[in-house]
Amino acid sequence: MKASPDSSDGAVGTLTGMGVQPAGFHFRFSELQLRLLSIVVFFAAWQIAGLVPISPAFPTFSATMVAMFDMTLDGSLLAAYVETLKPLVLGVGISAVFGVAIGVSMGLYKSSRWLWEPIFVVLQASPVAALIPLITYAYGIGLTAKTVAVIILASPIIVLNTYKAVGNASPVLIQMCRSFQGTRLQEIWKVIIPNAAPVIFAGLRLGVAAGFIGVILAELLITPTGVGDIISYNRSIANYPAMYAAVLSIIVFSAVMVSLLEKAEVRYFRPEKKRGH
Repeated sequence: MKASPDSSDGAVGTLTGMGVQPAGFHFRFSELQLRLLSIVVFFAAWQIAGLVPISPAFPTFSATMVAMFDMTLDGSLLAAYVETLKPLVLGVGISAVFGVAIGVSMGLYKSSRWLWEPIFVVLQASPVAALIPLITYAYGIGLTAKTVAVIILASPIIVLNTYKAVGNASPVLIQMCRSFQGTRLQEIWKVIIPNAAPVIFAGLRLGVAAGFIGVILAELLITPTGVGDIISYNRSIANYPAMYAAVLSIIVFSAVMVSLLEKAEVRYFRPEKKRGH
């Protein structure tokens, strides 16, 4: 007895509906699954490396998480972040306001570009760790010195991204604004800045990440406070799980902040990217 073509098609459909896939099917991971898989693989490799161990000063992932839980429970980690966020928020805020303003002026006027571009290119290329002792001599070891360290790292990225974004604004939109007798202020405020907003916001996101590096460097090299104090203190007493826990918390915190800023960028400035996903 032979099965009809219709019945075989129905059987394949039934098997597929039951979760049995036809031959040649390749399982594809989603983006979230791939990210979670990479994190699991990284932490598993960390645990194995700590068990070997590759170094007496390299703890296992489980020991690091226990230390992080203890510091979170006793409030020391939260108190450290309160201290760390003060110069970070202040420095990034100043860099964002003045950086965007300077970057816009550089993109619009040659005289501003000739004045500011060499300064910020040099700042971006300079080794900040070598400049921090000079900052200490000039501003002491308080909040001002740490804020300046954040500004030195964050502002060049914000300024140069804004400058390039404004300089590459769509000439078609600019010509359209002029054809409708738009003023220079309207051209800047309603055409150039909105057109450049996605790249400007990306520069702000990168500036926040760079500012976080600056504040941790300042806490390690200027005065031991905040998260930098936890790292320095636990290194001095050879409490390596707690030291690595503080470092891991920095990575996680900065990654979450950058991810949130990226989501805000996609939602408000790049809706077409959201639709693409």
